[in-house]
Amino acid sequence: MKLVYFGSFALAFTISFVATFLVSRLAIRKKILDYPDTERKFHSQPTPYLGGVAIFTSFLLVTLTVGIFLGHLLGGNIPLRILTAIWAGGAILMIGGYLDDRYRLPAKYSIIFPVLAALTIVSSGISAVSIHNPFSGEIILLDDILWFGLPLASAIIVFGWTMVMTYTTKLLDGMDGLVTGLSAVAAMVLFGLSLTSQVQQPQTALLAIIFAGSLVGFLILNFYPAKIFLGEGGSTFAGFMLAILAIVSGGKIATAVLVMGIPLLDAVWVVLQRLFNKQNPFSGDRKHLHFRLIDIGFSEPQAVIFLYVIAGMFGATTLFLQSLGKLIALGALIVVMLIILIAVFVTYKLKKE
Repeated sequence: MKLVYFGSFALAFTISFVATFLVSRLAIRKKILDYPDTERKFHSQPTPYLGGVAIFTSFLLVTLTVGIFLGHLLGGNIPLRILTAIWAGGAILMIGGYLDDRYRLPAKYSIIFPVLAALTIVSSGISAVSIHNPFSGEIILLDDILWFGLPLASAIIVFGWTMVMTYTTKLLDGMDGLVTGLSAVAAMVLFGLSLTSQVQQPQTALLAIIFAGSLVGFLILNFYPAKIFLGEGGSTFAGFMLAILAIVSGGKIATAVLVMGIPLLDAVWVVLQRLFNKQNPFSGDRKHLHFRLIDIGFSEPQAVIFLYVIAGMFGATTLFLQSLGKLIALGALIVVMLIILIAVFVTYKLKKE
């Protein structure tokens, strides 16, 4: 069993690494490039987009082979309906990402593709079956209310959660390797969680480790100084996959929230600031935490690794905590986020004086 996981990771890593070179050449040939500026983009020369295509291609090929043909070694194959929904949703995001990277689609058009991808997941029957009350231990079933044959409450939660995670990674994608590395950390945590005695879902673990391998293979060329960027398709596919993995691993949304907690809180904070200032909530600016870290003296790799460490620390705690413990950890995460924001603000003010 361990050999299947290791082999899947290695195969996904290798395919992703090779595909990244090929996609990079394609993007350069088609002139699908990100040009530097003095405000938010620190790279010194035009850098190719479309990195998400390499990640998706790797994930698709490995899940198509290992997931279907070797899944019996883990006690059963990954359900085809889940794989088909993921492949279809990912393909939709890749198409939307290509169009956005090449033609710079307005937000009102680019949102169409994440919505379609999320609806694909909902229509496939992937559902959040229950919610655990952390105080009483009560399990609240979500399958009782049906709407067009689908559980209404579950469908709303799955759609909303998928959109939130998709846009969290999209908004976070502002530094070399940031989204790729954080998503890899989250995927590894969900892999470990799926193998715990409480969850015991080897098929979900296989999905998570394949996704992690695809990300790490790309990260080699995406870490500072990046030779290729995720692009719209890659930044949205990362959150899309984490949302699905959290759901199919027994509705472990709290785990994903803890791993991606800082980015989630940061995204919420930035969007609220933009709305308050009557700006487009999806526009680019330097309000994100990772840019603030740069402002107070962090180098770009230091800022990225700092966020990796926080994600890894909180992610590791989820492997040992139950529902109430995760709620407490989430409260601690919010406190940590506030402390970081205050420290950054004070340091920035002192540097300005």
